[in-house]
Amino acid sequence: MQHSNLHFGDLTRALPDCSRRMLALQLEELIADHVITKTVISLRPLKTEYQLSEFGQTLSPVINAMATWGTYYNQVAQQDVGYCNLQ
Repeated sequence: MQHSNLHFGDLTRALPDCSRRMLALQLEELIADHVITKTVISLRPLKTEYQLSEFGQTLSPVINAMATWGTYYNQVAQQDVGYCNLQ
């Protein structure tokens, strides 16, 4: 949501714990669900860009709310040993 276009390599660096195969499968699923778009740039070497579709941008309030909640949850979890910290 913070970037307009990302290359596959950018995504692999941003998600180091995700295998390249799993990332590719998830991207294909998001494309099929019309959440992101894939643009193949015909340059050598071949490059692929991914970006949120107009439909995908409608998820922005939901994702922002989840991020806010996650930050709050981690603050509460640090204060109370009984909570599971997701960090």
